Amino acid sequence: MSARPNVVLGVTGSIAAYKAADLTSQLTKAGCDVHVVMTADAVKFITPLCFKTLSRNPVVTDLYDEEEGWKPTHIKLADEADLFLIAPATANILAKLANGIADDALTCIALALNTKAKILVAPAMNGKMWLHPATQENVKTLRTRGVEFIGPEEGLLSCGYEGLGRLWKTDDIAAEVQKILQLK
Repeated sequence: MSARPNVVLGVTGSIAAYKAADLTSQLTKAGCDVHVVMTADAVKFITPLCFKTLSRNPVVTDLYDEEEGWKPTHIKLADEADLFLIAPATANILAKLANGIADDALTCIALALNTKAKILVAPAMNGKMWLHPATQENVKTLRTRGVEFIGPEEGLLSCGYEGLGRLWKTDDIAAEVQKILQLK
């Protein structure tokens, strides 16, 4: 691992996407080199400029975003990642990851990820979606592949329901990242 661990932060299309900005800030302050990759749905909730400013790195929003050099950005990020973190992670991204679907930058990075990188997923979705048998089967599949999960937690959901599905607290996600990367 380099002096500044590389964290690839995937942000997906959830109302909790705005919380990923705080997470980016916390990880950057903790000494991580944070590279944010946003899905097309995530940019409907928060702009890339926010993450670019907080991470001090370009933000990938499309598979064909190329900043510099000859190596595709998604391959470069996958090769250099020490930790692949998805926060918030929707039911959609969990299904794609479990089934090996690579149809955007984030899922392509997941398939091309180097073997040294740890994977941490922080789900956020409606409680019914989280508890659906398909989602639970996808979580089980991902866990058998070594993916670690933090959350979700119970509380008032943005849809107005009370239940399991809230994004874990960003302070606790940042602490877990630091623990995984042995920064504390």
